[in-house]
Amino acid sequence: MHQDVLAETDEELHRLGGAIIVAKDGAVQFASASLDRADLPKYMQPSAPDERSRRWPPWSSRDVVETQSFVFADNSQGTLYFVAEDRTFLTSGLYFFLAMLISFLVIVGLTNGVLTYFVSRSIIRPLYALKQAAHEIKEGNLERPVQLGRKDELGELGEAFEEMRVRLYDSIRLQLQYEENRKELISSISHDLKTPITGIKACVEAVLDGIADTEAKREKYMQMIAGKSEQMDRLIDELLLFSRLDLNKLPFHLEPVDIRAYVADCVQELRLEPRLSGVHISVAGTEGAPLMVMADREKLHRVLMNIVDNSLKYMEKEDRRLTIQLQATADEAIVTVADNGTGISREAMPYIFDRFYRADRARNTATGGSGLGLAIVRQLVEGHGGRVWADSEVGRGTSIHVALPLQKGTGGEADEAHPDY
Repeated sequence: MHQDVLAETDEELHRLGGAIIVAKDGAVQFASASLDRADLPKYMQPSAPDERSRRWPPWSSRDVVETQSFVFADNSQGTLYFVAEDRTFLTSGLYFFLAMLISFLVIVGLTNGVLTYFVSRSIIRPLYALKQAAHEIKEGNLERPVQLGRKDELGELGEAFEEMRVRLYDSIRLQLQYEENRKELISSISHDLKTPITGIKACVEAVLDGIADTEAKREKYMQMIAGKSEQMDRLIDELLLFSRLDLNKLPFHLEPVDIRAYVADCVQELRLEPRLSGVHISVAGTEGAPLMVMADREKLHRVLMNIVDNSLKYMEKEDRRLTIQLQATADEAIVTVADNGTGISREAMPYIFDRFYRADRARNTATGGSGLGLAIVRQLVEGHGGRVWADSEVGRGTSIHVALPLQKGTGGEADEAHPDY
């Protein structure tokens, strides 16, 4: 019965390229027919204690032997030797290696495809968008924003690119605005200088042609020439001052100034000014403890005079009034010059501190001046670190406020008005 089982097992192993040897106490009980009987002792040689398999003969790669010990029913020691052709294991290993290689190639191919897709989506597309933006900038189109919508390094690159585009756009727009302002400046200077020159030429021609045939007429024309010359001189002076302010080439000599005493002195000077004869001037807030600001006395005087000159141009009422009031907050001293003139329309208010702007659209030099007075005021006040603004109501008058920063420890409360006649 046991021999039959061993024979059937041997047939199955033979188809698979294997064979067996069964030994009892070292004696062969069964051996596969495919084995050479003469080589059986060689297969049955004991192996090293740590060796589970061996090749036999040692110089051949033909057979591999596996051993397994067991006990027979009569308690005798038995050994099973399994002999297999090495080609079978070699073929299996080759198949396994090929399968692994193909699997590796498939995985690499799929990974490469997936990575290529995501790289194309996450890197190439943003780079293409930046390339398109650079092309637009090269063509002069700076209005197209660069928005990648990312938070990684490419997003930071896009933000830097967008910031560069915005700065370049602002720079070009500012340059164009400067060019437009330069053209406007030349046009305004030409117009404002031509007006008094035309008047002077007319007076001179009248004298040369003998129209001024009396001493009174000649004196009248001389006064007109003198007035036009003074107007030109004042205009040229304002142009030079404004150009130096605009180029930041006018130095400020700041020193501690008691603004209360300074405003009081300016009011006294205004009351002696011939152009202000017939104008009722009142002042408030000049009494009290010293209120110190850092100011350039000469330039601050120019600020107040320009504001007063601007007020005189629009005083058309018989009762002409000018009020100068000083107030103090915790941080600023505020000087307000208010008149009861014709006022300024709401549409014109945002532009009254722009150069060459006149609320009088007719550009009448007799009333509109050079258009630089309040522009110079703003430049000078900002040069002091202060601010200037205006309030106006048509038919009731205009108030212009100049705020200068106080020196520390000299702040106060607003003073109540007490007109000084």
